[in-house]
Amino acid sequence: MRNMDEFWLHPRLGTATRDGQAPWHYLVALQHAVQTLDADPSWQQWWQVSGLDGCELGIVTEGRLDHLRPSADIRRVDDLLRANFTCELPPAGAGPEELARRATTEIRTMFAVIREAMALPDLPPTPEPSATPANPDDVPITAKSLPSIPRELEHQGYLTLTQVQDFFG
Repeated sequence: MRNMDEFWLHPRLGTATRDGQAPWHYLVALQHAVQTLDADPSWQQWWQVSGLDGCELGIVTEGRLDHLRPSADIRRVDDLLRANFTCELPPAGAGPEELARRATTEIRTMFAVIREAMALPDLPPTPEPSATPANPDDVPITAKSLPSIPRELEHQGYLTLTQVQDFFG
């Protein structure tokens, strides 16, 4: 297991569920995509320009509700950037290669929003997506059931920024 102090990118994964089922394989693919960027020298150099020690990247997946994009909750907390995003789930039955490709695309899209919000230089090339490890480390996941949506908000169809911000506590 990697020591959190050794790396600049710290994923926090969550899923908002109504049926108690977490999209386990996709969350593993997202974590793997984050770890790939974290270990890439060009991405490490790119992040150093921010002047911050690290980035806590919170990712919340939810099947039916998805936050309007590219909205995100991005805040500086001491020497860290805390960025929370929602993430679209892949279609049912997506294989490992499709999950890796989608996860890599989602993470890059999140960093494009972070880059713009912080006025950082252009993103470096993204390493080629690779299949997730056959025996991945335990992936810590925050799973929360969403409360019932008031009838007047049902048409909304997405998580609010407040819900995304409060997801990890």
